[in-house]
Amino acid sequence: MDDKEFSGLADGVMARIEAALEVATADIDFELAAGGVLEIEFADGSKIIVNRHAVGREIWVAARAGGFHFRWDGNNWLDTRDGAELMGKLSQVASQQAGEPIELR
Repeated sequence: MDDKEFSGLADGVMARIEAALEVATADIDFELAAGGVLEIEFADGSKIIVNRHAVGREIWVAARAGGFHFRWDGNNWLDTRDGAELMGKLSQVASQQAGEPIELR
């Protein structure tokens, strides 16, 4: 995958995450900052950070539950450790931090 393809895929998944957060019913604030870093803040002040790591061609997620790296497999962004899909894992860690179910699709 070249830089242009990664950038397009990363832009697409970041837009997908933003759209999912827009319709989430939990008390969540979020902002896409310069450089493509998405900060998701919860009512208790905790955050999840989602960003692109261009050198590794990965999407990185930092949450209370830990750090996760997702790599494009041709169809999905999958966790490099357990193979979980990005939106499912993000739903899981967001639900843990919010203390209520959050479904991001």
